[in-house]
Amino acid sequence: MAGLSPGALLAILAFGNFVVGMGAFVIIGIVTPMAEGLGVPPASAGLVLTSYALAYAILSPIAAAITGSLPRRIVLAAGLGLFCLGSVISALSPDLAALCAARVVVALGGAMFTPIAAGVAVALSTPERRGKALATVFGGLTLAQVVGTPFGAWIAYRLGWQAAFWAVALLAALAALVMIFAVPRRVSFQPTGIGAILGVLRNGRVMFATAFTATFVGALYMVFMFLGPLIEASVGLDPEIRTGFLVLYGCGAVIGNVVGGVLTDRIGGRDTLKIICAANILLMPLFSIIPLGWVPFAALIAIWSSFSWSFMAPQQARLVQVAPDSISLVLALNAAMLYVGITIGSAVSARVLESFGLASLGIAGALAVILAFAHLLASARPRSVAGRQSQSG
Repeated sequence: MAGLSPGALLAILAFGNFVVGMGAFVIIGIVTPMAEGLGVPPASAGLVLTSYALAYAILSPIAAAITGSLPRRIVLAAGLGLFCLGSVISALSPDLAALCAARVVVALGGAMFTPIAAGVAVALSTPERRGKALATVFGGLTLAQVVGTPFGAWIAYRLGWQAAFWAVALLAALAALVMIFAVPRRVSFQPTGIGAILGVLRNGRVMFATAFTATFVGALYMVFMFLGPLIEASVGLDPEIRTGFLVLYGCGAVIGNVVGGVLTDRIGGRDTLKIICAANILLMPLFSIIPLGWVPFAALIAIWSSFSWSFMAPQQARLVQVAPDSISLVLALNAAMLYVGITIGSAVSARVLESFGLASLGIAGALAVILAFAHLLASARPRSVAGRQSQSG
């Protein structure tokens, strides 16, 4: 595979992210058979996703620091190898505790792959095309929501919940082999270590900018965590129809991811994020008007998912400008913040649902996005970047 074009390499990295996304979020589609197989309530089975999210959040910056001096293709392949191993252990887990422990191994593999893949995308692209490159690589994660998660659920309901993990393991093994042969031996990157991560953690401006991912994703999960019940409230209980709306959501996310990358290259990351926040503030309260009916609810799902999942490329491009000397670490921290947001948003949305009911989630989500918007506005550009860059970050 030597001599592949940058576009082909970005597509291969996107495939790796597809595997990571499918392995991480397939849990959402197999909670019922998994809970029945393990003999636990569905709420307890949710700990499987929580254990992955928390482990990823903790391990992502640590993995970036420990592997900071290793060749990128070795780290990428090793990360997918660990992802494969953890998925095999997940399939063989006899109880909930063992499965949660296995998800920590899976999380370490994902933490080694996704941030490094973003760093390689930055290295392969020119500054004016960085947004599109990051959107391409991150597009694998959004595509996993369209194809990977429903496919994993389809397998689980027909062959048992373990089969979903076996499928992920096979894909991860294939992706690891592809990384070994496809990623060039020499990819420009900044070697890092434990000292570097401590320096970034002490940089308040960088940490505050990175934490926007947690506040924004936390706001999104105020609605997304219970999107299934919201769909049922508007269009009925038919599982096939619910699956169709979830696929529609994933398609919107893929489109939004592409648009986010294009806008980032044209108007800058920070201004793109302002548009995304404003759109979510307007759209999310509509989820509190239930039932909406098929057509308006389908339109809402498609438009909202497009504006929701267009944020990652501009946020990553913005952070590269905020910390140009610590790209690998700041992207790893950003990936960690994604799962911090998922954990917090899921927990808060459960409390809101319990206290105020399903119709309250849209309004609560909009209020949370207002906080995220304020966070973005308070995250001023670093002086060093503002002096060198004409584009907003």
